[in-house]
Amino acid sequence: MRRPLIGITTSDHKSRLAWWCDCLAVWRAGGRPVRLSPARPDIDSLDGLVVGGGDDIGAQLYGGEMQLDVRVDPQRDELELTLLDRLVPTGCPVLGICRGAQIINVFLGGTLISDIQTTYAHIKPRRTVLPRKTVDVVEGSRLHHILQVDWCQVNSLHHQAIDRTGHGMSVVARDRDGLVQGIESCHHEFLIGVQWHPEFLVFNRPQQRLIRALVEQAAIRAEASRPAGDETRA
Repeated sequence: MRRPLIGITTSDHKSRLAWWCDCLAVWRAGGRPVRLSPARPDIDSLDGLVVGGGDDIGAQLYGGEMQLDVRVDPQRDELELTLLDRLVPTGCPVLGICRGAQIINVFLGGTLISDIQTTYAHIKPRRTVLPRKTVDVVEGSRLHHILQVDWCQVNSLHHQAIDRTGHGMSVVARDRDGLVQGIESCHHEFLIGVQWHPEFLVFNRPQQRLIRALVEQAAIRAEASRPAGDETRA
């Protein structure tokens, strides 16, 4: 059995740590990672997609307020929206991480909170790569089935957040401040977004299950599309 080909989106010149951590997590889970960025925009025959973390999403894409002191990456916005437009209708497994969860939501017509502290001044800022934020997972959701926990400790590297969910998306995890931390599609076999970074939680079993679930779903897709009699191995 060949390893399923998993695209991982990044910017051209940033997100290097996240890329290497995503790459390692996908490889450990049995996938074959390939980097996608505005300069490397496409590859044929993807079996799965990780929409990675990074800069903020342009506010014009969801009707939000422009923030003058944030970094945006319009070329990456365009790349990821194009990939989602091409892959989501085909049933390709997709996992959105942090920014990735937000762009999935925007792609499906949802909106974002442009800056959490501006909208909710009472919420204490928590920006750390360590698992210091408690997230409750909705029982019976696909995310709950994958993580196999009712709650978990996660990292937090975002100042934007999901506001109104996009078409067909359900909220399946929230932190103790009530902010959305996980979404999933009601119509798609595997279209999930999480606001945290599971790739940084290398030794956290529930978080590694999330990466593995994506790869396993991609492997099923790859096997189903393999021509009869093709015994090619990775």
